[in-house]
Amino acid sequence: MECATNKHYLLFLFCLMFFSPLVLCQLNYRFYDATCPNLSSIVRSNVWSAISNETRMAASLLRLHFHDCFVNGCDGSVLLDDTSAFKGEKSANPNKNSARGFEVIDTIKSALEKACPSTVSCADIVTLAAREAVYVSGGPFWPVPLGRRDGRTANETEANNLPSPFEPLQNIIDKFINKGLDINDVVTLSGAHTFGFAQCFTFKSRLFNFGGSAGKSDPTMDTSLVQSLQKLCPNQNDSDTKLVPLDPATTNRFDNMYYRNLVSNSGLLQSDQALMSDNRTTTLVLNYSKYPFLFLRDFALSMEKMGRIGVLTGQEGEIRKNCRVLN
Repeated sequence: MECATNKHYLLFLFCLMFFSPLVLCQLNYRFYDATCPNLSSIVRSNVWSAISNETRMAASLLRLHFHDCFVNGCDGSVLLDDTSAFKGEKSANPNKNSARGFEVIDTIKSALEKACPSTVSCADIVTLAAREAVYVSGGPFWPVPLGRRDGRTANETEANNLPSPFEPLQNIIDKFINKGLDINDVVTLSGAHTFGFAQCFTFKSRLFNFGGSAGKSDPTMDTSLVQSLQKLCPNQNDSDTKLVPLDPATTNRFDNMYYRNLVSNSGLLQSDQALMSDNRTTTLVLNYSKYPFLFLRDFALSMEKMGRIGVLTGQEGEIRKNCRVLN
């Protein structure tokens, strides 16, 4: 009995030192081995199928995971529809007409409910789908600890406070630190913008009347890029929702081109380009631009770290049967 007690105490200390405050130690890499052994293959096949139909879906699934974990923790709350008790996060400005991939998660959930009913949480599905989306796009593969439970509410207010391309870098850093991440994670996870698209309104202020100037563009942006973007996103309201690739060179591939773009002053979003002009982040940007395997390694580590934010485990929350509604 004394040996068992000592083992439990050592386990507690290990959890306290290495995982607090991001997660308790209930997450387990083999959590569903006995209860849903085909989980990984079901998620993988459905994600690959969705991306085969629309390559843009890879970036959308990754973004969905970010937006889930940064609000209420990684609890699947971003998937919930509005109810009489709360307004869902889908209605928040960063998600409205922007967050995508809900149908893919629904399809995966439906397949899992047939294979292993009421077993796999929607939060775990979102986490695994993001990993598969990165991997199928040429990015790293990393082990995902599982055992998350689904939250019973959503938080539109907090979703409206997600990191934004319109705010200063320091604000973004503070939001990451508030979630238990650090400034290196800011640089590393921003690399998710190496694929996918942005709507013109998220960067149009850099193209016209920058900083209140009369017709001038952001002087830090590459001139040829400015000219190209001004044609794609003319200075009129009806261009606001037009999509432009975050990385025009390798739009659908997960690689280190994002950082190479920053070095050449070709970052699309102002919040991204700011990483190149801050002495706390510049060195890591330069390293990632030179050493792609360093970025891929660190991205995998930061993704696992982010995936542990505020998780519900054990008897907390629930296992939703439908990811859009509470049981």
